Amino acid sequence: MKPPENDLELIKKLLESYDQKFIGEYLNRVSEGDWCRETINRWLKGKASPRLSHHEYEALRQLLPRPPAHHPNYEFDFVDLFAGIGGIRRGFEAAGGRCVFTSEWNMQAVRTYKANHYAEPDVHVFNDDIRKVTLSDREDASESEITANIHMMVPDHDVLLAGFPCQPFSIAGVSKKNALGQAHGFECKTQGTLFFDVARILEVKRPPAFLLENVKNLKSHDKGRTFKVITEALDELGYWVSDMDANGSDDPRIIDGRNFVPQHRERIVLVGFRRDLGVHKGFTLRNVRKHFPKKTPKLGDILDKDVENKYILTPKLWDYLFNYSIKHKAKGNGFGYGLVREDNVTRTLSARYYKDGSEILIDRGFNPAKDLHSPSNIKNRPRRLTPRECSRLMGYDNVGQSDFRIPVSDTQAYKQFGNSVVVPVFAAVAKLMKPVILKAKSGKQRKRPMRK
Repeated sequence: MKPPENDLELIKKLLESYDQKFIGEYLNRVSEGDWCRETINRWLKGKASPRLSHHEYEALRQLLPRPPAHHPNYEFDFVDLFAGIGGIRRGFEAAGGRCVFTSEWNMQAVRTYKANHYAEPDVHVFNDDIRKVTLSDREDASESEITANIHMMVPDHDVLLAGFPCQPFSIAGVSKKNALGQAHGFECKTQGTLFFDVARILEVKRPPAFLLENVKNLKSHDKGRTFKVITEALDELGYWVSDMDANGSDDPRIIDGRNFVPQHRERIVLVGFRRDLGVHKGFTLRNVRKHFPKKTPKLGDILDKDVENKYILTPKLWDYLFNYSIKHKAKGNGFGYGLVREDNVTRTLSARYYKDGSEILIDRGFNPAKDLHSPSNIKNRPRRLTPRECSRLMGYDNVGQSDFRIPVSDTQAYKQFGNSVVVPVFAAVAKLMKPVILKAKSGKQRKRPMRK
């Protein structure tokens, strides 16, 4: 018989993802108990001591994420920085990897992440603010203290994954050092940005490989200075970066999600390997096309047949978006809604989708030949995607699936999917990288990579 403290321990674990109301309602669905938010709240405060039946306990355990199919036979370890809801992780886990460290500061995203991703006991470490690792918010932190803290908090790993935010780099300090004839490296150039934290971990932990993801515009951000500083820093840290000679529309580092899902979503992917390991020869992201699916789903394949009325635009909002589009088209601007049918590819899902859904509106029979306010057009107003459909559009769920757990509100779910990545893109990149990762892992040297 399980001790009563196990019941409360399980409840506390689940409350990292789900709220008290959900757990109470869930328990009432699986048993004939009389559970509610107040009962669970009193239990947490030590004012009540209810017991879970064996059936209830096992039903709650089903809410915990399960280990990947290849557990415990992992082939490489990776860390997941600026993890969001774990899109990049899912790709590398599918390739046989084990996540040993996660860092994500947004607590709503953490709820979704923990609801879906297994944390191996005594192995996986969860961190919120990356600055707690690198001590980059402390001006008094010494180099030895920073190094020791990174080693203490971040487990050894074979691949570093990071979808860091795009920020401009200040050149004021660099210019001053140039004028004084003083040397400066990546620490000076990237100080105060979140890329600095990534670089610091690469410098101290020296994983054989990394993958960095960002918006396509990273290359042109701040007139190209941001991208230049990033790639120079990676080179200085002893890493070879794939496809650095590529430019223009044929750049293989820019990967469009429409090759995998019915969504136009371009992202830049930087892949690098430690130069001293000599494993990178012949690697190019041009070969990721070998892992494109033979057939991509159509938008209609991921849509639900029955959708709640709350996702249909109100007459007032539809009227506003329609006239807003006409107004800006008259001015020669491209602003407007994106009305799509079942055989179309959508625009990019953004984190602002929760506001009005304008970039992806599902057509329900709108007839542009008729007046906007005709009875049929009013009846057939377009609708937003549901969060579950967003999950499929981003590749978290496959066609016909609803397995990815969404423990947050619709507003938070839209923000999270809009900020995330197309999962199968990174599953394909992980497949491409895997042979090189394993080669690097088997021959990696624990010496400090030489800087150029």
